[in-house]
Amino acid sequence: MKKVIFSVLAATVLLTGCGAAKTDTASPAASGAPAAKSDKKIILITPEKIGVNPFFTQMDEGVKKASKEFGVTVKTVESADASAIEQNLRAAVADNYDLIITSSFTAEDALKKVATENPKKSFAIIDTVVDLPNVRSVVFREHEAAYLLGAAAGLSTKKNIVGMVAAVDIPLIKKYTVGFQEGLKATNPNAKFIVNYVGSFTDPAKAKELALTQFSQGADFIAGASAVGDLGVFEAAKEKGFYTSGQDIDRTLTDPQHIVLSQLKGTDAVAYQTVKDFVNGTFKFGAVDYGLKEDGVGLTFVTRETTSALSPFVGQDVVTKVKAIRDDIVSGKVKVENPVK
Repeated sequence: MKKVIFSVLAATVLLTGCGAAKTDTASPAASGAPAAKSDKKIILITPEKIGVNPFFTQMDEGVKKASKEFGVTVKTVESADASAIEQNLRAAVADNYDLIITSSFTAEDALKKVATENPKKSFAIIDTVVDLPNVRSVVFREHEAAYLLGAAAGLSTKKNIVGMVAAVDIPLIKKYTVGFQEGLKATNPNAKFIVNYVGSFTDPAKAKELALTQFSQGADFIAGASAVGDLGVFEAAKEKGFYTSGQDIDRTLTDPQHIVLSQLKGTDAVAYQTVKDFVNGTFKFGAVDYGLKEDGVGLTFVTRETTSALSPFVGQDVVTKVKAIRDDIVSGKVKVENPVK
């Protein structure tokens, strides 16, 4: 099984400290909904504080939605640091939770250890793969959404120069860079693609510097794919007036004048589906992946509506064309290969 490492947005810096952060419990009774229809207990253990990263906020929202809809008790525990993840997993086992969900590469080692020691307990991990018989691994086909973003950039650019500021030059990030470049080539084979790597997931200053360099080279659209570093790309876009895009959540809401698109990853949807499957008895171990067909990844304006106004830089004609590309990918007419095979 191929190993998927982690999300671009999810790879934010962990807070220092020890033990678990505050916990949040949701159940139908607590929320004013009807009495629980299931006696199952499910826990979500995040590898860092939810407030630091909206990637995990969505996940928390997904399990809470499932709790209300399916009458199952859920609890969310935020880990204060990486060392607390194993501690929180062990506490969940001791408290006899029926399903224990965690997320991201930072939880891999702890989950491997705890799941191996507790083979009869059910686990799930979102956004990476842990190859054990009692673990469901939920991953995404980010390259499909990156292809759409690249296609939109190719149709939108006025200078035929497009850039991307990526986090680090590792295999996983190729799902973003290669997917984007393939989409760009498909719609605008004459466009020049510039990609630079920050060398970190947590360096907005360096990311801003690289974005400014790409702008000086003529790029009018520069995609952010550097996690926390994207904040520096956004800052540069606002200062210089070029256009950019965000990752995983709808970043257009913060500055629709400059952040004109966002590549989406539905951690809320997959967390909800994981709970739903477990409650309904359709839960299976092994790897499951979500792409455009399953609405696990997408692009603002193309696969999901937003309250932001569509930028004239992109325009409705581009959106219409990229929607057609999306349909071709879903139908199989256009195949976007995973560069991390």
